[in-house]
Amino acid sequence: MAKHRVVITGLGAVTPIGVGVDAYWNGLVEGKSGSAPITLFDASNHETKFACEVKGFDFAQWMDPREGRRYDRYCQFAVAAAEMAIQDANLQDWDGINKDLVGVIIGSGIGGLNVFEEQTKILFERGPKRLSPFFIPMMISDIAAGIISIRYGIKGVNYAVTSACATASHAIGVAYRHLQFGDADIILCGGSEAAVTSVGVGGFNAMKALSTRNEAPEKASRPFDKHRDGFVIGEGAGVLVLETLEMAERRNAKIYGEIIGIGFTGDAHHITAPAEGGEGAQRSMRLAIQESGLAVDEFGYINAHGTSTPYNDKFETMAVKAVFGDHAKKLAISSTKSMTGHLLGAAGGIELIATVLAVKNGILPPTINYETPDEECDLDYVPNRSRVQQVDAALSNTFGFGGHNATIAVKRWNN
Repeated sequence: MAKHRVVITGLGAVTPIGVGVDAYWNGLVEGKSGSAPITLFDASNHETKFACEVKGFDFAQWMDPREGRRYDRYCQFAVAAAEMAIQDANLQDWDGINKDLVGVIIGSGIGGLNVFEEQTKILFERGPKRLSPFFIPMMISDIAAGIISIRYGIKGVNYAVTSACATASHAIGVAYRHLQFGDADIILCGGSEAAVTSVGVGGFNAMKALSTRNEAPEKASRPFDKHRDGFVIGEGAGVLVLETLEMAERRNAKIYGEIIGIGFTGDAHHITAPAEGGEGAQRSMRLAIQESGLAVDEFGYINAHGTSTPYNDKFETMAVKAVFGDHAKKLAISSTKSMTGHLLGAAGGIELIATVLAVKNGILPPTINYETPDEECDLDYVPNRSRVQQVDAALSNTFGFGGHNATIAVKRWNN
């Protein structure tokens, strides 16, 4: 059967460097760091005392305050980002749209960690009878997709994806597949995360994954830099509206770009460490490029997973070299995690938004804090300043604990 082309028509972002897509994009172009001392809890006894928190977010701007108080922070972020994307796609009145063919696929790598932490404390201090009746629905990682579906009366495909740091990219990728094969006309997709909690930071510290550069948090996320010492945890949400090209043209919708391929692979290697040489990442990029129908030298930009951890950055660089060969030296590669921190299950959502806007606007966001080159990371990482450069096609990479790899290929819309 003929597959539908799939385009991006709406964007919504809640990020540590700006709430709303314009604020987020401006922050990226300016090279703004979202890292600062933690305010959401007392981190004085934690090894890492900073994070990329969302600043200035008032959930009451996006939902009834009484309703919003029944949501975990990750769900508040998801609802806000979905509303932004719906408005951006001009879907507010849903005029003439069959909602049986509209879907929601929004995931979270961890889910309601804050409410889990709070309610566990209540359980041990005050007993099970004092647990909130909203505890379970507030915590579970599928509830954001469910709430968004209920909120807008969306009755098509509806579920969550959970694959650690690859969550949002997998959600977007499976939405793309549903649209390609006619299961839906429109799907809201992406990810949300709010794991900047005492147990979240403490847990990542226990596995030595986080940077401990407490004296200069704004310099801590430094992907591909020789002196990187771990990632900076972040929070937020990225939601996109995907449509079949036929639906977008019927609605006369503005189009940001087109998804042209996805690659999903598993490392089958280790619960946290990437496979040697980025072998799984190589295969995910190759699959996305193969489906796109483009040659490797037609890609001009990669939004890297680029976590600022020693092994990830080294192996992702090796994977790019293996896939692109001589063209690897001509590619522009940047890690926007240098500014936003690592949003875990939401990373792929905000990073695909960054990728699409980079292609659309002809501006490549930088990798900030790139100060000391690493001989094992020797590609063009768009260091420290954004770059005006037109590219026709790009990849967005996300890789997760458990060996989950996801790559999404997009191209500039010029039809």
